[in-house]
Amino acid sequence: MDITKFVVSSREKALLYGDYATYRSQLSGKLLNCRKKLNIATKNRGKFHPKAPVTPEQIAENHEYLHLQLLTAERAWAHAMSMKASHSADTKGPSSKARSHIVSRLEKAARTSERLAEALSSSASGATSTDLLDARAYAALLRGAALFEKQSWEACLKSYAISRIIYSTLSTSAKGDIFRDLLSETIDPSIRYAAYQAKIPRTLPVATIARKAFAHADPELADSIRQLNPAVLEHGDLDARQGVEGAPTTLTWRGREVKIEDAAIAVAWAGVGTSRAQLAEKLASAGTLHPKDMAAAYDEILVACQDAVDATKQAIDELKREGVPQGDPRMQSLQITRTAVNYEMISWRIGRDRVLVGEHDGAKLEIGATPRRKKRTDESTVDRRADEAPGRQIARLKEKAALYGGILQSLESIKELPGVANDQELSGRLEAMLQYFTALKCLAISRSHAIAGNVVNSLALVKHALDRCEAASPVLSSQGDEDESAPRNIQVTKKDIGFLHGTLSGELQRYRALAELFDSAKATASQTTGSVKPLSAQLSDFPSGGVDLENIVSYPPRLEPLPVKPLFLDVAWNYIDYPDKRDQPSARDAGKVQEKNAEPEAKPQKRGWFGFGR
Repeated sequence: MDITKFVVSSREKALLYGDYATYRSQLSGKLLNCRKKLNIATKNRGKFHPKAPVTPEQIAENHEYLHLQLLTAERAWAHAMSMKASHSADTKGPSSKARSHIVSRLEKAARTSERLAEALSSSASGATSTDLLDARAYAALLRGAALFEKQSWEACLKSYAISRIIYSTLSTSAKGDIFRDLLSETIDPSIRYAAYQAKIPRTLPVATIARKAFAHADPELADSIRQLNPAVLEHGDLDARQGVEGAPTTLTWRGREVKIEDAAIAVAWAGVGTSRAQLAEKLASAGTLHPKDMAAAYDEILVACQDAVDATKQAIDELKREGVPQGDPRMQSLQITRTAVNYEMISWRIGRDRVLVGEHDGAKLEIGATPRRKKRTDESTVDRRADEAPGRQIARLKEKAALYGGILQSLESIKELPGVANDQELSGRLEAMLQYFTALKCLAISRSHAIAGNVVNSLALVKHALDRCEAASPVLSSQGDEDESAPRNIQVTKKDIGFLHGTLSGELQRYRALAELFDSAKATASQTTGSVKPLSAQLSDFPSGGVDLENIVSYPPRLEPLPVKPLFLDVAWNYIDYPDKRDQPSARDAGKVQEKNAEPEAKPQKRGWFGFGR
């Protein structure tokens, strides 16, 4: 029968381009068509007769009776939601009269769906156990919405718990995506808010709250659920099976310990710790990997960190909607948690980029394609790498510069987190890290200029990189070397800054020597070519080495093309006198003579009014 699928698909189609009022008008048209099919529609100007309740036999005979009940319940629900949406902009909320009207519409929807579930429970209806559970879940969902507006939190929590447990059981089927969306978008937020109003601790996950509330439900319903999936009532759904038994209850950030009160944050933070251990184990046991393979290993911990960030943001948004001020201890704890989890996520993101740039954060020059598995390079491998095209080498350095740019943006985003600006020590380390990665970026760009032949630009960039490295060295050298087997993250060790400083010092001396050789070669070339090129061909260049007065022009002169515009020759044709035409006047003089000899034509004089007269 697919009750939930029928309802959800109808809502999505209507709300995609309209609102609840549009959905209600569409349902009215569908209801009329359904009654016409069943031949129970009230005729025009006909007398109204009360509708008889739908019987199980009618549902077994024609499923249109099932759709009739669903459309009736949905229209009442859409009417209530449209009224609620129209009063959403009111600061004081809907008035008592409007709230009473909303509750009455939701009550009608709940009663209609409950009568449908009761009719399907009969064996004469031909409904399966899955159809009956689907109808019970839909009825509990609408009953929970009505109790939510009545602010009956205990009963509301019980109704939503029944709906959640049933949908969690049905989500194991092929149509589980519909139930999962309904759980995450509608049921779980309602359970969390009702539990808060009922003074239930936030440390409990939604699945645990639902199981405790479902314990007081109908035993027959519990038996039906156990027949389909007994693990739901024992351990809950997938999120509940993860549990919070091993989840941390506190979080430490910069020497300050805060209590984790939200269960979702605790579960997500426990997942971060698990992913961290798995990443270290994977990198340690896999041997030497290609940089891209090592970067792919960071995906799991980045996803876990993102889950922790999302859970923290959701908890903060819930407190803001409840009107909790910023000075409240709960809000302060969540702000510290937000900074900690965001710092953790950005730290691993920077670590992945550092793995991609290569060994020693890309300070070590690697020319040529990196093999799939790094092996000991022999002479043939070095020769093959040295023969790589310059364009390919510059492209690799350009990719490194882009990765360094992403790292710098990540470091800047850390400064915007709450509480970071007031931490002088952390701000100093972040500034030193910015100097360190700026030096690496300048080194990559200088190498690309050297490959392109701009040695002077390379020398200037290397000098700038060395200055940045020396500025960051005192701060970053204060931290000891970390374990080499540990995954790379935001931490820059003394070994890293030392290797970069030595590399930049060597590159600076190298580019100085290349610049000297380049200047001497250029001076020699100018001396050898100066006697060949005359002074007249160098008028646009300043003679820094003096003027050679013995080579002013080229003699004997050579025949060279001269650019001339053809239009000038066409105009000059009218002003050229050729020898055989000296006796004849030119075209210009002939025109003047003709103008003098031309006599004006005699025009008749007008006489009288309008040319008539004597």
